[in-house]
Amino acid sequence: MFNPRFLVVSLGNPLPKYASLHSAGHFALNGLVNALRQPSFHEMKIGKQTCLVSQGPKYTLVQSPTLMNVSGPFVAKIWQEMIKQHDASSMSLVIVHDELERTLGDVRLTAWDRSHRGHNGLKSVKKSLLQTKFPESPFARIAIGIGRPVERDAATVSKYVLDKISLEQRRVLEEAVPFDIAKRLVELEDEWRTEIEP
Repeated sequence: MFNPRFLVVSLGNPLPKYASLHSAGHFALNGLVNALRQPSFHEMKIGKQTCLVSQGPKYTLVQSPTLMNVSGPFVAKIWQEMIKQHDASSMSLVIVHDELERTLGDVRLTAWDRSHRGHNGLKSVKKSLLQTKFPESPFARIAIGIGRPVERDAATVSKYVLDKISLEQRRVLEEAVPFDIAKRLVELEDEWRTEIEP
């Protein structure tokens, strides 16, 4: 009996202090609770840190409470906690993160082993958690487009991703994007089911 569970973790800098495009994953997870008809977020201690968690029968949504660039050890800890409670072969890890190369609101399911393109949050997670140690667990990424400035120098890009988010950008991330993420999660489950059930 195929009964998959998903640990869905958003990367970003902690809200509400860092309400920027770099925290697009957190904003999207806020709305994903409604899109998946999940219980509301509540504060809970997980991975030895207090963070916002929404726990349903299939999906556990977690907003990483750490700064973006050091997300890895936290994600590795909560993954270890989850596979102690549930068989690793029934667990999938999905990381939700911002993506400069796509237009605002464009949502893509991305293979785990694709390049992190200099995304420090992804770099940190991949360094802390090796997919090869969990061959029976699908690891995947859901990239949310945030657009990018015309100039590509590091200072301009950094200012763009870290500036305060506009109300319109936030509306796209919290209201439109979550329904696309929900669709990608179904796609991921269908792919997984096809691999397991010949």
